Amino acid sequence: MVFRKLPGVSASGMGLRLSQKFMFLLFLSGLVTLCFGALFFLPDSVRLKRIFLSKTEIQPVTVGSGSENDVREHLKRPKDQGLTSAKGEAGIKLKSQSRKPPVSYEATEVRLAGGKAQEDLNLSRSKTESASEKVTSSNHGANSDTFSYKKFRRCLFKPPLGRDSGRPADPQTNERREKVKEMMKFAWDNYKRYAWGKNELRPLTRNGHIGNMFGGLRGASIVDSLDTLYIMGLMDEYNDAKEWVKTSLDLNSNGEASLFEVNIRYVGGLLSAYYLTGEELFKNKAVELGEKLLPAFNTPTGIPRGVINLGSGTSWSWGWASAGSSILAEFGTLHLEFVHLTELSSNPVYTEKVMNIRKLLNKIEKPHGLYPNFLSPVSGNWVQHHVSIGGLGDSFYEYLIKSYLMSDKTDDDAKKMYYTALEAIEANLVQKSPGGLTYMAEWRGGILDHKMGHLACFSGGMIGIGADDGAAEKRQHYLDLAAEITHT
Repeated sequence: MVFRKLPGVSASGMGLRLSQKFMFLLFLSGLVTLCFGALFFLPDSVRLKRIFLSKTEIQPVTVGSGSENDVREHLKRPKDQGLTSAKGEAGIKLKSQSRKPPVSYEATEVRLAGGKAQEDLNLSRSKTESASEKVTSSNHGANSDTFSYKKFRRCLFKPPLGRDSGRPADPQTNERREKVKEMMKFAWDNYKRYAWGKNELRPLTRNGHIGNMFGGLRGASIVDSLDTLYIMGLMDEYNDAKEWVKTSLDLNSNGEASLFEVNIRYVGGLLSAYYLTGEELFKNKAVELGEKLLPAFNTPTGIPRGVINLGSGTSWSWGWASAGSSILAEFGTLHLEFVHLTELSSNPVYTEKVMNIRKLLNKIEKPHGLYPNFLSPVSGNWVQHHVSIGGLGDSFYEYLIKSYLMSDKTDDDAKKMYYTALEAIEANLVQKSPGGLTYMAEWRGGILDHKMGHLACFSGGMIGIGADDGAAEKRQHYLDLAAEITHT
């Protein structure tokens, strides 16, 4: 008889009025919706994985479980090793929607002519090389303690200095090239005038900005521009930048740095400058900084955390990252630089670190073949099923195809990972708008989010540079897809 004590409640046998029943059902439906939504937006658990992915439970991968042998086998793979046939790779299902017209016949002819010219150059160069100068990746690491820059320079097709070689015959192309060079000089001159030694220039207030991404390191714009200045032939500007690196780039900072940003801008900038110029200064700085990044990998799985104190070596995950996870685009964008750190320092630890990441990613289950953006560095499991080719995921895929190309096309593991990922991307994420524009959607636990962020726009170029090494029947298709995304 408790209902008798509540105002507005009928004492009839039904107990509740119609309006009260409606409010009760509305509350119940909201509760059910909230619980159901939590399955997609709260961090994943083993229970959820069993429900939505598979019946098998994912086991964490620990550092050292056979990774050293795998790495050494990877390093010993000879340069002249034959490539595996692409015919055995799974084909990508074409979308039912009609594609745009393929790349023009003339453009295809130019590409084929360029490829033929490069083949002829490779053939003539191989005939003139002496047997003693041929160095494969297997005996390089075993028989040489130091990197030979002279041998490296003999591998280049032409001098890297842009002002003296490769001038385009087409006047319009040359005009555009000079305009880009003019824009670079304009940006550089203003950076030097208003923000010299700082990380970046604030163009409106005309002052320098240091920021908190680089852990106290300075001169990010200088280090990041070394290769561009040199290639463009802006030698006065390049020499100023080199002198600043020599006298003012202090790596003994004690701040909180982004592992990803320091790697791509400082380590990458110094490495590219070294390979272009042979200046030992750049190599030594790159290796010294690389050593400071290694403690970030001290996790149960070997997946590095995103933030590191360059002085103390302590590391942690970003506060905004889901459940203390590491970010795919960050720990997946280390391979190119770290392999070269091993090459230059003769220390295999750098290659071992990034190969361990590869090993874990190959082992764990991927929903529909896709790589989610958040991974726990403790358990080695995915945290939330958010997949994006834009922010949080982008450069992981870029580094796969570039690792394959950089290895002189011997890194078959990177090749397989790239084309398998591309197959899953095309099957699940590539969409076409009502207006006929091809775009990359995002994926949240099986639900498509029909947006394409600006960071995903690189994917047209990525698919384009990987087109030639795909399955023979897919190459033109990849070129068409790359053209469509770039058009969008």
